[in-house]
Amino acid sequence: MCYSAMVYAEIKQLERKLGIKVDPDWYAEEFWIKKGKDPYKRPRMPRALELAALSDAPPQIRAAIREADQAEINQLTQEAFKQRKRVADAERSLLAKETKKAREDVRIGSNKVEAAMRRLDELRKPASASGLGRIYPGYYALVLVREGDRYVVRPMRYQCRLPGWTEAVERKYPGTYNARRDKLESSWGKVFGHTHGVVLASAFYEHVEQDGQDVVLEFKPSDESDMIAACLWTRTTERDGTPLYSFAAVTDDPPEEVLAAGHDRCIIPIKRERLDTWLTPDPADLATLYAVLDDRERPYYEHRLAA
Repeated sequence: MCYSAMVYAEIKQLERKLGIKVDPDWYAEEFWIKKGKDPYKRPRMPRALELAALSDAPPQIRAAIREADQAEINQLTQEAFKQRKRVADAERSLLAKETKKAREDVRIGSNKVEAAMRRLDELRKPASASGLGRIYPGYYALVLVREGDRYVVRPMRYQCRLPGWTEAVERKYPGTYNARRDKLESSWGKVFGHTHGVVLASAFYEHVEQDGQDVVLEFKPSDESDMIAACLWTRTTERDGTPLYSFAAVTDDPPEEVLAAGHDRCIIPIKRERLDTWLTPDPADLATLYAVLDDRERPYYEHRLAA
């Protein structure tokens, strides 16, 4: 499965890379304002996606993101102070007597301080020039879709909730961030041929076993070309009535170099000239859609240990 990917997080980057003009409907108040204010429930996404919105979104959305940033900064600052005190108290306790609890408090508290500081640094940094961000299952990314004669990008969650599913059903099937090509008409029959999108990515990441250890490898086209990754998406409704846009990357058997590196799946990068065909699917003509997936880009994937 493609468990992680490095994706583009700016409309301008998508337009330049794909040679298209995107309608800015992705600035949805339901997403940025209703979903983004509470730092404890804030949608997970690459920071680059929020920074892009801070640069280009309407004023009320920029204000909502800044408000969420400040609330999270306050919460993380308090958490770092609390955990530093926990570590200091445990270290004093260890000077008097070695205990498992005190040793665990030092380890856990130190890890939590490090995580809080890492996130604080991320929240305070200026926008990245690359416009790239890494996504994981449950993160939001920009997905390009076609509505009539216009291209639209929407923030969608990388884990697709299938039509008719509740949150409880979704928890039973956590692997729906990928849609296997050989199951498109069975497991994905209500989506394949109906709602298609793409994500522009520069790399993808996989867990593999090497020398008895689980490691994460980065796979990237050797010519450093970008990949127009085929996706399926849905629009469902959350319990609070807000819409949930979510998506899955379509995957298939891997090329030889990915298989040799230890992984048995790969995303499907479609050709630019096939983009409109993929984004305007006809459920009565699935053969044409399969042809798009088969006539894919076939870069040679170099791999390395992920940072």
